[in-house]
Amino acid sequence: MDATMQRKLIAGVANAVIDRADELTTLDQAIGDGDHGLNMRRGAIAILERLDDLAAMPLPDALKAAGQTLVMKVGGASGPLYGTLFMTLGKSLSLAPKQDDMARALGTAIEAVKKIGRSDVGQKTMLDVLGPVHEELALGGPGLLDRVQQRAAAAAAATVPMKATKGRASFLGDRSIGHMDPGARSSSLMIAAVCTVMEE
Repeated sequence: MDATMQRKLIAGVANAVIDRADELTTLDQAIGDGDHGLNMRRGAIAILERLDDLAAMPLPDALKAAGQTLVMKVGGASGPLYGTLFMTLGKSLSLAPKQDDMARALGTAIEAVKKIGRSDVGQKTMLDVLGPVHEELALGGPGLLDRVQQRAAAAAAATVPMKATKGRASFLGDRSIGHMDPGARSSSLMIAAVCTVMEE
């Protein structure tokens, strides 16, 4: 992971969120506070403002710094959840991680998100994308990046028929059914961006 690739990855993930912020807001207006897109865009812009510094850091340090930025800049539940995800990834990864290292670190980060959010897979949250992506990543094998991207998109879509039992959306009960979870969608967008850059 050289500085050029790291810069592309960070910019790719941040711009994926910024480009689809209106979509995330629309999704959140249906079952949440309606601010997920705005909050995530604010965090992504803050990341881009630090792009030169983040690109020059060792990957683990860059992930930890990005997580800290998200905690400070992103409002609502998303800031602590995504901040925890990135900070834990940074703490868990080596300087030159391989596929199995990435899978192990993601598993550790998912457990940290579960703990801080008091949630689990199956409750219509970002974990419903992160969990399946972790499973796919752990499998390894040919076509991994494409498979991970497809798994993330399918997992986000699979939140549509689910009933929310955590977060603001849980207040809606059955009315949360029929809407994609905005956190699942933002997770799938970021994962897709990582896969796209890594395939270049």
